[in-house]
Amino acid sequence: MASRPVKGTDSLPAAPDAATRRRLTEDLLTWAEGVRADLPWRATRDPWAVLVSELMLQQTQVVRVAPRYLGFLAAFPTVSACAEASLGEVLRAWEGLGYNRRAANLHRAAQEIVRVHDSIVPDHLDALLALPGVGPYTARAVLCFAFERDHGVVDTNAARFLARAAAGHRLGPRAAQDLADELVPIGSGWAWNQAVLDLGAQVCVKRGPRCGECPIASSCAWARAGFAPPDPADGTAGTTRRQSLFAGSDRQGRGRLVQALRTGPVEVARVADVTGWPEEPERARRVADALVGEGLAEYVDGQLSLPGQAP
Repeated sequence: MASRPVKGTDSLPAAPDAATRRRLTEDLLTWAEGVRADLPWRATRDPWAVLVSELMLQQTQVVRVAPRYLGFLAAFPTVSACAEASLGEVLRAWEGLGYNRRAANLHRAAQEIVRVHDSIVPDHLDALLALPGVGPYTARAVLCFAFERDHGVVDTNAARFLARAAAGHRLGPRAAQDLADELVPIGSGWAWNQAVLDLGAQVCVKRGPRCGECPIASSCAWARAGFAPPDPADGTAGTTRRQSLFAGSDRQGRGRLVQALRTGPVEVARVADVTGWPEEPERARRVADALVGEGLAEYVDGQLSLPGQAP
């Protein structure tokens, strides 16, 4: 293994030596074959279905996404079906997933794909990155899981694997992505990235990693260094984002309001009650105004409603 760089740098990492890399790759892929979860989005290579799954999985647990995914695709089986629907219809189909901006982004992305790409999800990184709501991880996930390209995908789970097992030290954004791309076995991008994500979710977890049952323990850079502190995952790009408290937050009020709007328009005079802030009407109106500003709602005849919602 290469020597550890100065803490806090984003220098390009060295991949494991050839023998270690070969053992790590074989052990991880073999393990993954036996534990891979039977998730519906893993059974398709349809780029639209993969894009839907990736937007749904942003900041939402698999157990919440799985039952909603197939229902959403039944309502909007194609890019065109989603683009032609009103945002209100899309938001209603998104019920239960939270973070409703993602639904709006998916709707806008579908419209952009229809307008710019003739209703075909693009298979180029730059074109995917230009779509609303699509960042570096999501773009590469679509390329990998729909088009089976040999890109490395870096989310919080993958980042822990990269820092602990592959590098043995903290990684900045560019270093993490470069190392992820370097490690993908040629022609095995789909299987490799699924394996990395599963390892990060099931074994190489954030707190209390299950190193005793890790299939790549003999190849792990951190293990080979005797688990010397600090944990390489701490501070690695993509692993340190913290979500603010939900209870009592504006997000909670937004969620209540959008949930109510799914069943029909809300009188403006009732917005404070619906958000759960009857004593804070100004705060409630500010949240409602923000929804309107983001295109997630609209004011019509003294009512707040979802875009395209029938009165």
